[in-house]
Amino acid sequence: MTTKTNNRRVVVTGMGWITPLGHDIDSVWKRLLNSESGMGPTTRFDARTFPTNFSAEVRNYAIDRFVKDARVHASAGLNSQFALGAACQAWKQAGLDGFAGLNRKRVGLYLGAGEGVLDFDNYAAANLAGWNAEQRKVDGVPWADTAHRVLEKMCEVEQEPNMPLAHLAREFGIRGPALNCLTACAASTQAIGEAFSLIQRGDADVMISGGTHTMIHVLGVTGFNRLTALSTSKGDPTKASRPFDATRDGFVMGEGSGMIVIESLEHALARGATPLAEVAGYGSSADAFRITDIHPEGRGGAASMGVALAQAGIDPSQRRPDGRAAIDYISAHGTGTKENDSIETRGVKRVFGEHAKDIPMSSIKSMMGHLIAAAGAVEFITCVLAIRDGMLPPTINYGTPDPALDLDYVPNHARAAKVDICLSNSFGFGGQNDTLVVKRFA
Repeated sequence: MTTKTNNRRVVVTGMGWITPLGHDIDSVWKRLLNSESGMGPTTRFDARTFPTNFSAEVRNYAIDRFVKDARVHASAGLNSQFALGAACQAWKQAGLDGFAGLNRKRVGLYLGAGEGVLDFDNYAAANLAGWNAEQRKVDGVPWADTAHRVLEKMCEVEQEPNMPLAHLAREFGIRGPALNCLTACAASTQAIGEAFSLIQRGDADVMISGGTHTMIHVLGVTGFNRLTALSTSKGDPTKASRPFDATRDGFVMGEGSGMIVIESLEHALARGATPLAEVAGYGSSADAFRITDIHPEGRGGAASMGVALAQAGIDPSQRRPDGRAAIDYISAHGTGTKENDSIETRGVKRVFGEHAKDIPMSSIKSMMGHLIAAAGAVEFITCVLAIRDGMLPPTINYGTPDPALDLDYVPNHARAAKVDICLSNSFGFGGQNDTLVVKRFA
């Protein structure tokens, strides 16, 4: 039996993602460093009459390239399909595929998985059938009759945000802790942070963690359009996402999944795995402000960053012996909305003070769109890759500097850099803020 402790070191041993830029780690990373965009006209539904008719869709994807038997997952919704592809990549890279010595009861899952896609056409058909125009109300009898005939039972089940957990548990035979959170855009960062904590305190040896989501559907886009959070730029969709630029007007909806395998260092080394990086700190906070607005001074984000740095033993006010700032790179939440980018900038300044201008930060949402619940996990993976390759992904479409935003946003082109410590931010509607610190394994 493993002794419980809060001091176990936790390392990343596998990574995978399914994104609008591709379906494997290295090709997507290459496209990010080449400043390429995954955005284009929306094809999931007829969006011609919507204020935003473009998005960042996952294209040409099939789970049978990744899973052992696709028939087992025949009912899987898009979010579960994306999760399977990403997790299979991470599992394989971690060397767990076929590893005989794995105690599956000590392997767990913690996801930030969004809800599945509503069966909109049939749902709308039931609503229309039940609508009594003369009485101007819904008659439950014809509504229920139509719903019973047209709604697919497995489609209804797959709308539940716990279903990606079920598919992954079955695929890998996982019988340890199984948890899911849906804290909006912070979900998968929170999931990784909580999975990290589970391993630290000895409740599991190995965790698959990350996120998966698609909101590229009628209700998802309608909702964010009504919140005025989506870009309504006209013209080239690849230019629509402009984080930190003075002309930014909202984010571009993306979809996909990012998954990692993390495990205790002791467990990883005992089975001969190669650590890719170390998870060093996790911080979480609530703004306690408004549902759709973050606190204008950035106090919530500053709090999560401060807790993560403290847990990692990093003093943000101090420089390292070689003169570098306390960290080398910030993967920004960087949505491209007026409010988020300015407030995140203030939060970083609040934490790092005079050193903030020396820390590059960029937003891959400029290229990949906003993967909502999956965004944080994908951005965490870019931190590991930045450490591996000494390259920082850019913020593209940065052409008009905002005088109020004066940090280093790695504009337009990737940059070579010495990268040993990264910080990854995710901030969600409702005031959830989560931050992870990842560093080079040594």
